[in-house]
Amino acid sequence: KVKAQLEEKEGKTFDVFTAVEFKTQVVAGTNYFIKVHVGNEEFLHLRVFKSLPHENEQLSLHSYQGSKTKHDELAYF
Repeated sequence: KVKAQLEEKEGKTFDVFTAVEFKTQVVAGTNYFIKVHVGNEEFLHLRVFKSLPHENEQLSLHSYQGSKTKHDELAYF
C-alpha cells in the first residue's frame, strides 16, 4: 500500500518490492519498520505509520532509508 508513496518520493518505479522482515512499535497507532527488497542486492528500510482504527486514516510512509543490504539490521528510526 505504500509502494506508490515511495516511488513518488524516489522519483522512480520498483519492479521488485518484497517485504522480507518487519518490526512494530506501538505509539498512538502503530509504526511498522519494514525491510524491503527492491531488486538486485538493494534493500530499503521503511517506516510506515498506521493510525488508530477510529481515525480511519490510510497507511502512510513516514520515512525511509536507502542503500541497505540484506544483512543490515532493521532498527527503529
